[in-house]
Amino acid sequence: MAQQLTHIELERLGFIGPEEFVQAFAKESNIDSSYKDLKKTNNLEVYVQWFNKLSYMVATQAVSHVKKKQRVRVIEWWIEVARESFNIGNFNSLMGIIAGLNMSPVSRLKKTWSKVQTAKFSVLEHQMDPTSNFSSYRSTLKAAMWRSAGAVDDRQKIVIPFFSLLVKDLYFLNEGCASRLPNSYINFDKFWQLAKQVTEFMAWKQVTCPFEKVSHVITYLQGTPVLSETGLALASFECEGPDNSYEKERYKNIHRPVPQPSSS
Repeated sequence: MAQQLTHIELERLGFIGPEEFVQAFAKESNIDSSYKDLKKTNNLEVYVQWFNKLSYMVATQAVSHVKKKQRVRVIEWWIEVARESFNIGNFNSLMGIIAGLNMSPVSRLKKTWSKVQTAKFSVLEHQMDPTSNFSSYRSTLKAAMWRSAGAVDDRQKIVIPFFSLLVKDLYFLNEGCASRLPNSYINFDKFWQLAKQVTEFMAWKQVTCPFEKVSHVITYLQGTPVLSETGLALASFECEGPDNSYEKERYKNIHRPVPQPSSS
């Protein structure tokens, strides 16, 4: 499963060109109307949507079983997929799975989690901990980049970054640093940093996926329906009933019938 997720990630990365980053950060006020017509970041946006789809799919599968034993098996299985994604260097899928398992409809299942072997999950969460501006992840990413740079085997070359953080870094570098210095000279350091990060991204997306493609698994991953936030909450409460006043109120609101318009 981790290998098939890597196929999807690399394929979607491959569609994103460097111009999409430029267009994504271009200030509306600074571009003329002819450029606004060309401003397209579709591939970038679709890739972010894929991350959300993966998270919701993981959460949907975790709450779709009435029997606790089955939920435990599903959660532990996704933890193993996350571990293998980490080993491959596929950090975007790793973070998507972690995000799915941390969604409140899943994380609130205390009786289920009490039976899950959580040690492996704790290690993965530590790696992707947002504390100190994702310092653990950044160190791991750097190690993966060193591995990739010296690799002869395609499996060792894979680096798929946590994409939302990459976009955020580029955005803040672009917005947080002046394009011109106080003396009106161009801030070459800023543009060098931007170019460096985009160039690294271009190298990562050109890696050929070395794993055998299993088409029906990829079709399933991309096409399987997922529950909405309300659907997830409802399924979660059916797995384990509400156990505090906030959850009881939420459960009641979900079940409250929608007022029908008067026929008069």
